[in-house]
Amino acid sequence: MLRQASRLLNRPLTTTLRVRPFSSDLPATPPADSAFIESWKKVIPNIDPPKTPSSFMQPRPATPSSIPSKITVNFVLPYASELSTKEVDMVIVPATTGQMGVLPGHVPTIAELKPGILSVHEGNDVIKYFLSSGFAFIHANSVADIIAVEAVPIDRIDPSLVQKGLAEFTQKLNSAANDLEKAEAQIGVDVHSALNSALTG
Repeated sequence: MLRQASRLLNRPLTTTLRVRPFSSDLPATPPADSAFIESWKKVIPNIDPPKTPSSFMQPRPATPSSIPSKITVNFVLPYASELSTKEVDMVIVPATTGQMGVLPGHVPTIAELKPGILSVHEGNDVIKYFLSSGFAFIHANSVADIIAVEAVPIDRIDPSLVQKGLAEFTQKLNSAANDLEKAEAQIGVDVHSALNSALTG
């Protein structure tokens, strides 16, 4: 048994490892499996063979050879598209690891978002949204896809209602009778604290 293991370990890695391309790097129309199609047509000649998931995927956009001057932002919510292919100078997202500034040419990244401020910078104009949570997908071709569960422009938030909500959830957290009530109250405190910081800071 040890001899077999040592023989396997001494084999070159190039013979045992195969590099798989990303599915989105494959051609837009993948080569059809002719044997499968022929077998399908013999069994069910009146119905077209099914397509595989790669048949529906678009090829990955090419990474530009030079860094563009703008970053393209898509910002979507479950019920609306706030920004669609908007070219801006910079976007700052509230990642769970801290505020993350994204400029053209940013390294490809997936970032989880926490309650906080999303700011979109275009020249001297800055649009700010308060996000509850979500994800940001930064692509190598200077495109940022931001998906949020809930968002609202910062100028539409009433500071007095934020203070009232923070007080209510803090009281619920202190008087929670079980883990579920405590977790729900903690979420309320976290969101209202982030709202308060966004308005005051």
